[in-house]
Amino acid sequence: MTKIDPLELSRALIRRPSVTPADEGALDVLEGALVGLGFSCHRLKFENIDNLYARIGEGAPHLCFAGHTDVVPPGDISSWSVDPFAAEIKGDKLWGRGAADMKCAIAAFAAAAAAALANGSITGSLSFLITGDEEGAAVNGTRKMLEWLRDEKISVDHCLVGEPSNPDAIGDMIKVGRRGSINCWLTVTGKQGHVAYPHRAQNPIPALMRKLLFLSETPLDDGYERFQPSSLQVTDIEIGNSAHNVIPEKAAARFNIRFNPTWTGESIQQWLNEKLDALAAETGATYDLTSIVSGEAFLTTDMDFLGLIADCVEEKTGRRPEYSTSGGTSDARFIKDYAPVAEFGMVGATMHQTDEHVAVADIEVLTDIYQAVIAGYYDRFRSS
Repeated sequence: MTKIDPLELSRALIRRPSVTPADEGALDVLEGALVGLGFSCHRLKFENIDNLYARIGEGAPHLCFAGHTDVVPPGDISSWSVDPFAAEIKGDKLWGRGAADMKCAIAAFAAAAAAALANGSITGSLSFLITGDEEGAAVNGTRKMLEWLRDEKISVDHCLVGEPSNPDAIGDMIKVGRRGSINCWLTVTGKQGHVAYPHRAQNPIPALMRKLLFLSETPLDDGYERFQPSSLQVTDIEIGNSAHNVIPEKAAARFNIRFNPTWTGESIQQWLNEKLDALAAETGATYDLTSIVSGEAFLTTDMDFLGLIADCVEEKTGRRPEYSTSGGTSDARFIKDYAPVAEFGMVGATMHQTDEHVAVADIEVLTDIYQAVIAGYYDRFRSS
């Protein structure tokens, strides 16, 4: 049986500059490693995004590992102390874009799968669901791959996402849910006029400010099990008025709400419209609100699955990981509609940063954890 070196596979993946939406051969590298293990691979291309689904074994239980090979841009390369795509090892660390988020986790799981196959611990199905669109619009990646699985009548029993869940050290944290996210664009319309004759105009700026202050200062909730209180943050205000003596006709702003399971995207939108309607009646200025829900809040409650991961982490690190819902969104927001999902991967302290890097030793530890999860999974869920 083929053995996979997780460090060398990590380096091979990092050397592919797969900045969204480009793949640059990253999935070829992974597919080559998985084919060598006997996985059946399917390349799924949606629009300009390349994705990979690979599976070995038959029937239940079916454990799926999900992740992404695309990375964010490196930014100003001159600010890096190394070539971001050279996968250099300096001291005890591996440097490069995607090391933390999340090519090393993919390599670690592939190496763990190889070891599990060698010792015969896979007694059901094991699969990889890897997209090239997680860091982008997330339209032609995991979401459409899951629809393809549904159309092919392929069911997944549990999913482990290799996102960098640990803040400082391997073993810190398992992500067991995520907040929802809604992006909003608010425009207030008044009447343009000369600043010397304000009674002939209607300034939309004060009305916009009142709306933003009210929304941002009004508590949405007091939190939810394992979740912090929902939060509305104003991210941009745009007037676009270059004249100092003109009252503008329109004023606009953008804001984002990260919400816990107290809310749904629909109920948040209803709350916003109710509050804005009441404020509009007071100010007389009309408004327009456009919003897009990029993900619903969720909490995984399959304690057997979460307990398995936590047990394996504690066995290999000596630390019992915290169950957390902190951070932004991930593709787990799509997977949760198909199977219980949790996230555990590398230390994320340098993800998306200049000089992204991980400890070489952490790659080996993560591989050991994943191997224990795979072995324990089929023992624990075989009769399910």
